[in-house]
Amino acid sequence: MRSLIDITDLSLAELDSLIATAQDIIAHPEKYAEACHGKKLATLFYEPSTRTRLSFESAMLELGGSVIGFSDAGNSSAAKGESVADTVRTVECFADIVAMRHFKEGAPLVASTFAHIPVINAGDGGHNHPTQTLADLLTIQREKGRLDTLTIGCCGDLKFGRTVHSLISAMSRYENIRFVLISPEELRIPENVRSEILDRRHIPYEETTDLEGAMPKLDILYMTRVQRERFFNEADYLRLKDSYILTPEKLKTAKSDLIVMHPLPRVNEISTAVDSDPRACYFKQVLNGKYIRMALILMLLEVTV
Repeated sequence: MRSLIDITDLSLAELDSLIATAQDIIAHPEKYAEACHGKKLATLFYEPSTRTRLSFESAMLELGGSVIGFSDAGNSSAAKGESVADTVRTVECFADIVAMRHFKEGAPLVASTFAHIPVINAGDGGHNHPTQTLADLLTIQREKGRLDTLTIGCCGDLKFGRTVHSLISAMSRYENIRFVLISPEELRIPENVRSEILDRRHIPYEETTDLEGAMPKLDILYMTRVQRERFFNEADYLRLKDSYILTPEKLKTAKSDLIVMHPLPRVNEISTAVDSDPRACYFKQVLNGKYIRMALILMLLEVTV
């Protein structure tokens, strides 16, 4: 029995296998329509979510399974002080697999140590978001045709952005990857990501505050929002929230085959005028997220089709 807590829990071969399965689901959805018949997914969301929760739920439903759980911890026994360990030991009496989002870093890991069913980390604080990264990898593979030899620009909140941390960790395992890290000084990539991933693996990267200057060299631009919920100081949030706003004007110097990604939700860091640009891929990411989560559920439940 396996869980997915960190993207590095998966080998490169397993990443490739998940992407291949997702591609097959896209091509032949009818093959998978009853693959999880009789299985239940529990979604335990202690933090607000639209895309991730609905993606997991639709993934399980399209596999023929069913879904239970909560989308507001205030309506669960967590409001009475129940621990994550006790919650997951209770839920495993009713479900076959758990997807958990929690505001505390490490909470899904704790859950996985007590559970006797697979636990999927659906986001833990500013730490990790491995299934978003799987959606990102599937999107890159489908749009660029490869996962190597790419220059990736990560722009916005690189300090608290768990999606960026997971993406850097995953993409650093492929050949000829280069990062351009674009952020205000206050929201630079954390030292542990820099030292434990980029420096340790000798991944070339540069840090800059200049989005326009970086644009021409990028194959992928991964935008992120400045997250109000991660700030302790409202004044700092208000000062930094509009640091980068992507507009059609700023894309004029970009490559014709650039892809623009964003884990969503966006606030105003990508102008809606960009949505009609064929390089905008953020809503494709949402759909790809459903397919890759279907593949992951099949893998963790050891269901073969």
